Amino acid sequence: MIEVNHLRKVYGDTVAVDDVSFEVPEGEILGFLGPNGAGKSTTMRILTGFTPATGGRAVIGGFDVSTQSRQVRSILGYLPESAPIYGEMTVRGYVDFFAEVKGLGGVARRQAVNLAIEECGLDDVAERLLMNLSKGYRQRAALAQAVVGDPRVVILDEPTVGLDPRQIRGIRSLIRKMAQRRTVILSTHILSEVSLTCTRVLIIKSGRVMATGTPDNLESNIECPNRMVVCARGAFQAVHDALARTANVEHVRPTGAPPTDPSARGDYEFQVALRGQADARALLARTVIGAGHDLLELRSVGLSLEDVFLYTISSGEAERVEA
Repeated sequence: MIEVNHLRKVYGDTVAVDDVSFEVPEGEILGFLGPNGAGKSTTMRILTGFTPATGGRAVIGGFDVSTQSRQVRSILGYLPESAPIYGEMTVRGYVDFFAEVKGLGGVARRQAVNLAIEECGLDDVAERLLMNLSKGYRQRAALAQAVVGDPRVVILDEPTVGLDPRQIRGIRSLIRKMAQRRTVILSTHILSEVSLTCTRVLIIKSGRVMATGTPDNLESNIECPNRMVVCARGAFQAVHDALARTANVEHVRPTGAPPTDPSARGDYEFQVALRGQADARALLARTVIGAGHDLLELRSVGLSLEDVFLYTISSGEAERVEA
């Protein structure tokens, strides 16, 4: 549905997007991640036709974004990071305005507005002024303008920014619902939203693609630090030192506040970072027991998407990871 090949955007001496390539199949939700200034919004503005590319090519639904912009916009919905909200309009009037801008008219327009309002859960507030609604409902209205006319592709730039946890959950549910019959690109800094919502992830840094894949396989394909959690009963400092002396252990940190008296006995939990990816459970178990302590628990620590993201953007060179 979306094909991006060697996309490039230059502003003077600044390269905002540098040789970006990726594909988004029909029906997929792509999480678009990167630090501030990474080139995410610029890429989205190119895809939506707001900004011309300096080089490369983008195709949406078989239409070239550069040469067939009108056809692309006819199948595309866009929610910018700072969506325009006209407070003096009612919700229905606001969505109807964008339906008119998209070229809809007559019965088709009324039906499209009603469908968008229903899809975004706005029926109960459709006749209220936007200025009198909560931030969550205003963001739902902004989503409704993006989906009015039932576009095949929806691009959402920070759709949950500034919302509270309850409102975020509601918007997340809406995004999953709208993706049942659409292709979605979602940019956000809330990484838990990507894990819960997206089928694929693309990480970008300094205008370049650093990694791409499913949320699950990014962990296994990127060699992030190997970490274990060890819970043992004994003297705090003695357990710590025994773990720190173990082969291939990089560092040992308690997961809680250390005791005032390091020689105090108790049940303590430590996070152990190891060099390499080998399974070190047996070695750590022998270390704890051999030092005369009781081993209460030993487990691997799974990497979160946040861990993968931070490791990827801090790496020195681009590494492309495919699903």
